[in-house]
Amino acid sequence: MEKKDKHIFYVLECADSSLYAGYTNNLEKRVEAHNAGKGAKYTRAHRPVECVYYEMFDTKQEAMRAEYAFKQLKRKEKLIYIRGEIT
Repeated sequence: MEKKDKHIFYVLECADSSLYAGYTNNLEKRVEAHNAGKGAKYTRAHRPVECVYYEMFDTKQEAMRAEYAFKQLKRKEKLIYIRGEIT
């Protein structure tokens, strides 16, 4: 199972230590796009970015649901989540 073959929820850490969450089906290409300034408007102003967490899902719906749930968390909860302390 390669990262480009699945639906992926990912979290980037930006240069200012802020977090950005998104969805993709090709993680390597998406991170490259963010760092090239061709990703989200938010990350263009906060480069460079580094992928600090990702989860793979069988469907886009599942990945988007995970992204939405993550975005509802407070920063402290997000940090705990990406460290693997919550499932």
